[in-house]
Amino acid sequence: MLVRRAVLAGIVSALCATGGGARRLIAQQAPVVPQAPLEITLQEAVRRALDVQPAMVQARGDQRNAGANQLSASGAFLPTITASGSSNLSSANRYNPSTGQIVIAPSNTSYSGTLGLTLNLFDGFQRIASKRAASATQDAADAGVVNQRYVVTAATAEAFFTALADEELVRVAQAQLDRAKEELQISVNKFQAGAATRSDTLTSRVDLGNARLALLQAQANLAAAQASLGRQVGVDQLVRAVPDTAFPPLPDTTALRAQALESSPLVQQVEAKARATRAQAGIARAEYWPALSLSYSNGYTGLDSLGRIGVAPWSTTQNYVNNWALRFTLSWTLFNGFSREADQVSASVLRDVADATAADTRRQMNAQYTQQLAALFTANAQIDIAGADVAAATEAVRVQQERYRLGAATLLDLLTAQANLTQAQVSEVQARYNYLIARAQLEALVGHPL
Repeated sequence: MLVRRAVLAGIVSALCATGGGARRLIAQQAPVVPQAPLEITLQEAVRRALDVQPAMVQARGDQRNAGANQLSASGAFLPTITASGSSNLSSANRYNPSTGQIVIAPSNTSYSGTLGLTLNLFDGFQRIASKRAASATQDAADAGVVNQRYVVTAATAEAFFTALADEELVRVAQAQLDRAKEELQISVNKFQAGAATRSDTLTSRVDLGNARLALLQAQANLAAAQASLGRQVGVDQLVRAVPDTAFPPLPDTTALRAQALESSPLVQQVEAKARATRAQAGIARAEYWPALSLSYSNGYTGLDSLGRIGVAPWSTTQNYVNNWALRFTLSWTLFNGFSREADQVSASVLRDVADATAADTRRQMNAQYTQQLAALFTANAQIDIAGADVAAATEAVRVQQERYRLGAATLLDLLTAQANLTQAQVSEVQARYNYLIARAQLEALVGHPL
């Protein structure tokens, strides 16, 4: 029994010592410090986004493919050159039926080499139409890169300004919390002096709790906006937007509508695609024409039956025969079961759809320009109005605080004034960044900075 108690005591003491050591080890570990957000300007954010956004990478890839196709279309006017060569080593042994024996002979080595050239002389203007289609596709790809660049820029600017707005809204929520704390202190002092009821202190505590919740929500919105900005610029962490000190004024929009309809990358892209489909219709019409081609080949074939080792096959030409050929080929499909007619109709349909899409895109551009311009001027007007509202609401809060302190106003009047101030500050922040976002979207629409 004594031995068992001693063993149990030893186990308990060992566990206690181990637990104490673990606690000391945990206490010695450095606290985990959250990673600080990466600070970035708008220009740097746009540069990073243009490098990593999949849509931009796809647009550049389409541009490279279009360039390769245009080079291939130009190369169709050049001849096709092929070269071939072969070497064959075979046994010359044979069976002699008269003697019934195998006659051993030196092995034979045959060589051949050919150089060929083929040139399409006429293909029903198909190569010309293909070159026009490739050129139009290249123009569409170039315009697509420009259009996608401004689309990504506008999306990055929107994420950037959203992060800035949420950061300012955190400060607004913090100011609301500070006012709620001051309001609670005033109500407690008045209650202790007998100049207010307990309901005022309870109401002030409820308002303080709501202010804390509003601050937590604003901080959560800020973290989400910074995470979205990080994804937009290709960073696996929170990104803090660094504001620019200069606030851009309203742009000159006198001749902006005409510029938007003429130089918009989206309009140029769809019009280039329409030209490409019209060229594809020309390719379909080429099937009705005959095709004429020229081919020329020149080669040598020979046999070296001496079985000499170490002698190059080209050291002598007496065993080689020159073979050359010049050939003209004319082919004309007279009837192929109406397949040409079906291809022609399909190409015509695609051409009509592309023309209608280009015309509709211009109308869409005109409507979007009107919408974005109205949003820009509306947001600019809201900035001045919201600034005046903040000034008036700030003065109203000051007055109501003094009236409540002196007992000339109720706590409800003070809470209403503070709520109006918070809403006015929120509206001012939203109006300022709505203007910046509307300006960025208008730049993406017209395809150049304002």
